[in-house]
Amino acid sequence: MARRSGPPPIVFILAFLLLAGAGYWYFVLRNKQPAPTVTNIESDRTPAAIPQEPVPPPPAPVTSAFPPPTNVAGGTIIRIDGSTSMVAINQNLKNGFETQFPNTSVATSARGSSQGLQGVQAGNVDVAAASRPLTDQERARGLEAIPVALDKIAIVVGVNNPFNKGLTSDQVKRIFRGEITNWSEVGGSNSLIRVINRPTVSGTHQIFKEMVLDGENFGSSFNISTMERDATTPMLRALGNDGIGYATYAQVENQQTVRSLPIDGSMPNSATYPFSRQLFYVYKNPPSQAVRDFLGYATSPQGQQVIFAE
Repeated sequence: MARRSGPPPIVFILAFLLLAGAGYWYFVLRNKQPAPTVTNIESDRTPAAIPQEPVPPPPAPVTSAFPPPTNVAGGTIIRIDGSTSMVAINQNLKNGFETQFPNTSVATSARGSSQGLQGVQAGNVDVAAASRPLTDQERARGLEAIPVALDKIAIVVGVNNPFNKGLTSDQVKRIFRGEITNWSEVGGSNSLIRVINRPTVSGTHQIFKEMVLDGENFGSSFNISTMERDATTPMLRALGNDGIGYATYAQVENQQTVRSLPIDGSMPNSATYPFSRQLFYVYKNPPSQAVRDFLGYATSPQGQQVIFAE
């Protein structure tokens, strides 16, 4: 019988047992050893040890209000132009400002909100009186508006107009849309309603369009005429006995030649009157010291008291 070559079987058995034991230690016992402590180098560093990118300062907030001035430099001149609806407000603030701060001058004009805003943009005007909010495009050009007063838009007729009833908000909208053209359609006499409209450059025109017409356009009916110039007095004179128009309530409150109509059962001096709006002063950033002083006065308690003074 031939001799068997190679290691005896016991060698393979022992080798298998050794390999099995080594595998058991590596995969089981080794994992039971406490894990070595690893120091989190990043978290242990002090902030000074980590290079930091320089952080730019935050942009300065846009100023929306100014502190009341305690004194104003002599020779200060403020030029105001804008909404015809704010003529009385401008004049009252002019009188109060010049009285409190001698040797100052406030020059006022009223060529419409758009003209005033263009003047501020061009640098020909210091403050624009605006009877509407700024558009996104106007704000993007550096203009800033601050609220000055809450005003009401009155619907007015001539004092001798035979219509002595009120209107609803919907009726007003339909009249200025040209859908109602006769006074008999709203409970009056059988006569034509002559609608007197303001030009598109008028801030009051724009706010009326948004507030009363819900953003829709004025009508183009045969009974609607648009004034060439934005001026309240000529519009009031044009009403006669059959016309209807609109104006800021501050301008017509004490007029003897026109009447304000109740709307939805409320007069313009009522808190429930539907046609209310915010009036603004607009300046260009950055404001001059003269602008800061005037707007600080206009928005101060004392300035607010004189705004609607008679």
